[in-house]
Amino acid sequence: MRVSILDDYFDTLRTLRCFEKLAGHEVSIHNSHVQEVGALAERLRGCEALVLIRERTQIRAPLLELLGDLRLISQRSVYPHIDVDACTRLGVIVSSSQHADTPSYAAAELTWGLVLAAMREIPQQMASLQAGTWQIGVGASLRHKTLGIYGYGRIGRVVAGYGRAFGMAVEVLARESSRAQARADGHRVAESREAFFAECDVISLHLRLVEATRGIVTAADLVQMKADALLVNTSRAGLIEPGALVAALGAGRPGMAAVDVFDQEPLLDAGDPLLRLSNVVCTPHIGYVTHDEYELQFAEIFDQINAYAAGAPINVVNPDALTHARPRP
Repeated sequence: MRVSILDDYFDTLRTLRCFEKLAGHEVSIHNSHVQEVGALAERLRGCEALVLIRERTQIRAPLLELLGDLRLISQRSVYPHIDVDACTRLGVIVSSSQHADTPSYAAAELTWGLVLAAMREIPQQMASLQAGTWQIGVGASLRHKTLGIYGYGRIGRVVAGYGRAFGMAVEVLARESSRAQARADGHRVAESREAFFAECDVISLHLRLVEATRGIVTAADLVQMKADALLVNTSRAGLIEPGALVAALGAGRPGMAAVDVFDQEPLLDAGDPLLRLSNVVCTPHIGYVTHDEYELQFAEIFDQINAYAAGAPINVVNPDALTHARPRP
């Protein structure tokens, strides 16, 4: 099959052990990001199987209608960037493993790295040294403070464990089934939403972005946070009400933020308000970007391609497409 891989920024995939799974396919790898429909359609001319790296490129109906050879989209995790209905209508199968049994330890580790970086002002202290000066302020410790986990799923549960290891009390705000799990794990469950935002010293968001969770963290929530509290978002920017975080940081509640996700990605505007605030630590959506995580993710993605080529697609999220799928080459 003719396989196209988009947005492999650092030409990493061909260095993975699992890349051998694509032996026998004709593979094209694109390292630069393109979103304009015409340019993207030209780039994908003749493509039969499309590999996506998470949500880096939007795959919508106007593009899909130009890709007459496309038969399969293979990726991992959620797919808000794919017009699944259009794929189904056009007979394009979408295979996406939901990895229900494996948290992204890479994302959890980055979350904790951001907590430490923000609380101890590590980027600011490094910038001070690079500027030829010495210490610029006093950071804060984590021990005996309260870590709030909003969304107690696979990643939230791992981050809660990191907090406990650092001597923090863990408080959880989540749906009832997750609250029961948090209690079973020995964590405190928030008495109320208001108490959660008011009491926690660090709050980390671990919710999936769906319509029900879009904008779920509001300006009213943020204003209740402590003046020295930290909000961490390594999940999705859309979980926070548009504009609310920048406004809240400007008003002093919370006192700090650490984010790995943005409303527009890739974020290439150095003048973006979040990048210009001295009380914010930012990283460019690298929560899942490690060699180890890539090996895990792309082994599944490439297995999906081989399963389709063998006539037995797996992890199909639009099974209706199977009834009128485009014929395999």
